[in-house]
Amino acid sequence: MAMKMAPGAAGRDPDVMVDINTTPLIDVMLVLLIMLIITIPIQTHAVKLNMPVGIPPPPLAPPEVVTIEVDFDGTFIWNGLVLPDRADLELRLQAAAATSVQPEIHLRPNKLVKYEAVAAVMASAQRLGLTKIGLIGNEQFIR
Repeated sequence: MAMKMAPGAAGRDPDVMVDINTTPLIDVMLVLLIMLIITIPIQTHAVKLNMPVGIPPPPLAPPEVVTIEVDFDGTFIWNGLVLPDRADLELRLQAAAATSVQPEIHLRPNKLVKYEAVAAVMASAQRLGLTKIGLIGNEQFIR
């Protein structure tokens, strides 16, 4: 028994399906994801913080601001008053460190001053325990 074939279709192979069926793969992936989520241990550790209770104290008065300028020749100027030598600067820094509320020290070096003079002021302040030191006038060093 022979079957009749359509003319012209005798020499052709049937079309091959090239698409993969991804539905079972997605199902397997979802099952693995659910298993992973179930097996991850729950994070139970916590950070204990001591939070303040009650009314916070009123803010303190702003600290005194001391401006120390270092001129181009290495002379020191304390709030507009020219100091005769570095020993006088040390005495004033000691007095500032001895106060109950330390002052803010604003250090304003001249553009032409040697770094040694500026570093000496900063080292003296740090050695005496003054911690609130800031450099003023940094914009002059940009140019």
